[in-house]
Amino acid sequence: MNSNPYRIGSFAVFTTFIIIIFSTVLMPMVLFQPKPTDTRNNYNLESSAGDALRGRQIYVREGCFYCHSQFTRLQDRGYGPLVKAGDFVYEAPHVLGTARTGPDLTNEGGRFPSQWQKAHLIEPRSVKPGSIMPSFSYLNDRDMNDLVCYIQTLGNGRTVSAYVEAPDEYMPVTPSGQALLARRHVDTNSDAASNAGRGIFTQNCAACHGLEGWGNGPNSITLEKKPANFSRPFYKQYSDQMWFYRISEGVPGTRMPRFGETLTEEQRWYLVAYLKSLPQDKEVTINSLAQLNKLTPTKLPVLTKQEWEPHSGGH
Repeated sequence: MNSNPYRIGSFAVFTTFIIIIFSTVLMPMVLFQPKPTDTRNNYNLESSAGDALRGRQIYVREGCFYCHSQFTRLQDRGYGPLVKAGDFVYEAPHVLGTARTGPDLTNEGGRFPSQWQKAHLIEPRSVKPGSIMPSFSYLNDRDMNDLVCYIQTLGNGRTVSAYVEAPDEYMPVTPSGQALLARRHVDTNSDAASNAGRGIFTQNCAACHGLEGWGNGPNSITLEKKPANFSRPFYKQYSDQMWFYRISEGVPGTRMPRFGETLTEEQRWYLVAYLKSLPQDKEVTINSLAQLNKLTPTKLPVLTKQEWEPHSGGH
């Protein structure tokens, strides 16, 4: 009689365990069958430098996936195009990784020359000071060349459509980007929107970027990382989404603030319209302090021997 409660409890625990295993392991294994995509890595490219498929085996053997992941996430910045489930259909064993002690390698191929990759594997700190990556100098020439060849194939099926591009969450390819586009009602190609954006720019941006957008605002002299000069032809590549992204999230490592916290979406789109209208055919070079926009000197009241206090508005 006394053992029945224990049996019931044991049965309940066992049943719960089976349900968890079934729902998290067995059922997804059966139901989740993604089709192969054209954006998956191609390891069969002929190369005189090495064997990419064998290099993948070296990558697994050396445990590189303990520190490096191979899947870009929606919130990632600067890691290239996002991956799809079908990109990994033929990956066995998978090397997705979970930790990012080192950078993500999803689209690492072609970012650096093969000589750089080899030097990085032999002596990481020679090309990346402060790196905690261990040296793989003990690999023989064949293993080293094959590993480099494998690294250079990562992301070769995913093409970058633009040199500079906003994160996917700002693009119409994602639900958040589609929602942003649906809320937008500012025509960034119109003169009216550009004129409205000029006032917002003057009030919020000119102190650093200058009245003409040349990066010569009065605050620029105090900044170690100088403000962007929007006369550069480089900025012709910026799409509306890229402008909006930079305005909203700022630029890491600089004094550029996150205007997404202080300006409305409408105001930011007006700013986009104005920035697009700035001449970008020839870069204006700022070489001297005389080219900085100057502030109007503030005239302070002359003090007498008596203590002076500003009027507070009271009686």
